[in-house]
Amino acid sequence: MNINIFGSTGVIGRKTLNLIDNNFPKLEVNLLCAKSNLKLLTRQINKYQPKYAFLYDHEKYSNFNYRIGKTKFLNLFELQSYLLSSKTNLSLLAISGYKSLYFLENIIHNTKNLGIVSKEAIVSAGHIFKRKNYFKKTNIFPIDSEHFSLFEFFSKINTDVNISKVILTASGGPFYQKKFKDLKNIKFEEAIKHPKWKMGYKNSIDSATLVNKCLELIEAHYLFDIPFEKMKILIHPEAIVHSAVEFDNYVTQFNLFKNDMSIPILNFLYQSKKNKILINNKFFINNYKKLNFEEVRNEIFPVYNYFKQINKKKPQNLIKFNVGNEFAVNLFKNNKIKYTDIYRIIKNVTSLNLYSSVNTIKDIIQYHEEIENKLQYIKV
Repeated sequence: MNINIFGSTGVIGRKTLNLIDNNFPKLEVNLLCAKSNLKLLTRQINKYQPKYAFLYDHEKYSNFNYRIGKTKFLNLFELQSYLLSSKTNLSLLAISGYKSLYFLENIIHNTKNLGIVSKEAIVSAGHIFKRKNYFKKTNIFPIDSEHFSLFEFFSKINTDVNISKVILTASGGPFYQKKFKDLKNIKFEEAIKHPKWKMGYKNSIDSATLVNKCLELIEAHYLFDIPFEKMKILIHPEAIVHSAVEFDNYVTQFNLFKNDMSIPILNFLYQSKKNKILINNKFFINNYKKLNFEEVRNEIFPVYNYFKQINKKKPQNLIKFNVGNEFAVNLFKNNKIKYTDIYRIIKNVTSLNLYSSVNTIKDIIQYHEEIENKLQYIKV
């Protein structure tokens, strides 16, 4: 069996390759794709010797070599053509941001099993994939801990059960006990220090603001067909319970496992191997003397209250929310705005009066670009 990895130099990509290295020696790495980290990508190529590689920002390297050993670098057109003309057993989509949309449709055509970490792709295009039954064309395996826990839950229960509420938990990030108005002078380095997970900078910032959970609610809505009014977020600092499902008979089931991304990734990779792998990630409930759950407080996470007010029946609003956040996070990363300005910019972008058609992937990409053109007039 073989695997294509989109985002191989990121946190999830590196962890996946490490798990393959130690536990799946017969799984062939077929394609490695990265954004700009040529140095790390080169090391990965030398180690795993894939047939193909792709570097999105290759033009900034003056001495870029289109072949390393037996590995051929593909340009964007060649990559898309390759995906349309070949089949792969496993694909991992771990590209941050909406640009993962450039690959999503062709990856679904190419692969039998898709492990997806790029929540922005589902947030922007979930309404299309749901309507056109794309999720039935390939097996979708959510890798995010919350959606993986729901995926496991829904795959093992009777679909006729009556569910009254689905709860996604949030650790609260590094500032969950501090009021939002007091965080104006927070530095980028402080905001990315997540207390429980090691993630890329964007997911870390999104966790601090709670935007991450808003996007995950959208993702859960599309992946599992859960109405927004049946979902909510609770703060759970221990990050052990990843989701909870309340039934109409007043019984609630917790979905919990150790807070280690190796667990959902391994479960995805099991598609290539029948025998389970033994790792030191067993959950011992007696190790946790106390589990805390708190309602989301508006004075700490105002973005969640704003998100609840958005008209989510219009996909354009969800896309604008997503793009506005991505724009604001990059401004904060580059020290152009304060941490607390992220919320203001999200509101300004989401309120833009732009309602172009979003009925195809091409439409959605053009809509993203239209929003980005308007962003130059947004007051920073």
